[in-house]
Amino acid sequence: MLRNMCRQLADNELAPNAGKWDREHTFPAAAVKQLGEQGLMGVTVEEEYGGTGMDYVAYAIAVEEISRGCASTGIIMSVNNSLYCAPVEKHGTPEQKEEWLAPFASGQKLGCFALSEPGNGSDAGAASTTATPDGDGGWVLNGTKAWITNAHEADAAVVFATTDKALKHKGISAFIVPYGIDGFSLGKKEDKLGIRASSTSNLIFEDCRLPASSLLGAKGAGFKIAMGTLDTGRIGVAAQALGIAQASLDCAVKYATERKAFGTPISSLYAIQHKLSDMANRVDAARLLTWRAAATKDAGRSYTREAAQAKLVASEAATFCAHQAIQVLGGMGYVSEMPAERHYRDARITEIYEGTSEIQHLVIAGALLKEYKQTFG
Repeated sequence: MLRNMCRQLADNELAPNAGKWDREHTFPAAAVKQLGEQGLMGVTVEEEYGGTGMDYVAYAIAVEEISRGCASTGIIMSVNNSLYCAPVEKHGTPEQKEEWLAPFASGQKLGCFALSEPGNGSDAGAASTTATPDGDGGWVLNGTKAWITNAHEADAAVVFATTDKALKHKGISAFIVPYGIDGFSLGKKEDKLGIRASSTSNLIFEDCRLPASSLLGAKGAGFKIAMGTLDTGRIGVAAQALGIAQASLDCAVKYATERKAFGTPISSLYAIQHKLSDMANRVDAARLLTWRAAATKDAGRSYTREAAQAKLVASEAATFCAHQAIQVLGGMGYVSEMPAERHYRDARITEIYEGTSEIQHLVIAGALLKEYKQTFG
């Protein structure tokens, strides 16, 4: 039922408008509001706090279908669910959940996640943004966060800052930072290759004062919160990439069936059938890995490796399928009249954010070697 609902929404509301939103760099406000009304902005959040109370397999299915219609809308939804609501629900106090979770899970407000910085790249532990005590129990935030999805439309951000430099990554803490407070400003919107309907920008903090109640979790627990959140986020990005891959396959199959060459549909050509087969195999493999990661999380087991594998394979499947779709469409794949070129541009970021493919290989290999050592000593 959830898949069918999301598929209808994608087919009727998202896919027909995705090209326009992409060309005009327009945030799909009405569509995001509709997602909230359908309970899709807090899929796994408890109903008590405005969510739908479903599991992560349901969440993965929902993100895939929404991303199949519009990958930008898919990542807006994923960031709010995985990167904002998830850590607030897991680590927030009852008071924080009431104020900073319920309106976001219900879709009334939008959240974002601020970990990356201009100079730290994949080194999440090298946070130069600082939060220092203000003498009254609160904090003073200074620094810049980069590549923040939902930056210009969000109402609050989960921000990571160093509270004790001597402790390095163990000296990082997490904060809930509301928009509109003094000392908090936004950088320019980035002009991106893809995912253009979603805003990406810097968050800039200059003597930004926060109350004591803004601390999320324990002081010094920020790095652990960030790493756990990224594991969850990788399930969302895997599902987004899967949606792009499936959309590319759908586009290629439809065109190959309708386009005729030498009097017959090009779908009868071995070269085209080989491409379609390769695409379908990678989509199905990515979907099974994504569902496995979600099911492992739902079972309460460690899922770091499974999430990294899902994200790696699904993102590479998205890039591969988008590439092959353009090959199947030929010249038509290169023009914006068809969605194939947008899928190609949208796919690229899935191998970069939430940890690059290179980082995923490190995570997977590290888990594999740890398992081997535990088994064989």
